[in-house]
Amino acid sequence: MRIQIKPNIRLFVDIEGAGLVPDGPVMREKPTLILLHGGPGYDHVSFKPAFSQLTDIAQIVYYDHRGHGRSDPRPSHELTLDYFADDIVRLCDALGISKPIVLGQSFGGFVAQRYIARHPAHASRVVLSSTAATLSLVRKLAMFEQLGGTAARDAAERFWLAPNESTWPEYKRLCKPLYTQTKAANNHAAQRATFKPDILFTWANSEQQEMNLLPGLAQAQCPVLVLAGELDPVCTLADAQDIAKALPQQWAQLATFTACGHGVWRDAPEAAFAQLRKFIMA
Repeated sequence: MRIQIKPNIRLFVDIEGAGLVPDGPVMREKPTLILLHGGPGYDHVSFKPAFSQLTDIAQIVYYDHRGHGRSDPRPSHELTLDYFADDIVRLCDALGISKPIVLGQSFGGFVAQRYIARHPAHASRVVLSSTAATLSLVRKLAMFEQLGGTAARDAAERFWLAPNESTWPEYKRLCKPLYTQTKAANNHAAQRATFKPDILFTWANSEQQEMNLLPGLAQAQCPVLVLAGELDPVCTLADAQDIAKALPQQWAQLATFTACGHGVWRDAPEAAFAQLRKFIMA
């Protein structure tokens, strides 16, 4: 379904699980988990079906960022982290959600970091999954070389220095398969996704090049769990460690996973979802 968050702006939203459930003699309200997908240019379907297993403890809200996937198209000047972050609040207002748990994966983690800076008292908890606060090109290139040799490193360098339709095919062929260690899951997710490459190229050429989200993390006013795979080439372990250090230490939690890449629940689902359950239910 499409939910109107402002006049003439609708986001595609899918909701899984009841929010109010019978519990003996009372009705118990479960927390709402809002999932912010990666990209830019992709949609929410990479979370499905894996996150369905959390519906026993949370109501799950999937949505496509403005201009993405099945949400209404929007002009490129609106496709910025400020707009995306504010949309979380607009969507919660439209759906009557108070104190959500917000999980941002990769690019969704960029959005969640900006959300922390702009709306620090809005969430009850935040998960920053396989994400970074800056472009961190040197770290990316080193990890792509470690996992895929000089060919992958060179393809990554060409793409991230000039994200466009000519550098993308080689990056997609040589670098994208290195994102995760579980290749079948990665391929299936790519096949299911709605991809708008113009959004990727526009955003990666502009806001991402100079992005620095670290200062805003000091505004956090709730627990923040940082999830990182030690073999993530695009949002490296060192990036996750920088994020954890930038958060107020009373709120920061860092969980790292060996032999895991980008989106740790793909490579180590049992351990990753156990960590998420513990955090959600704390």
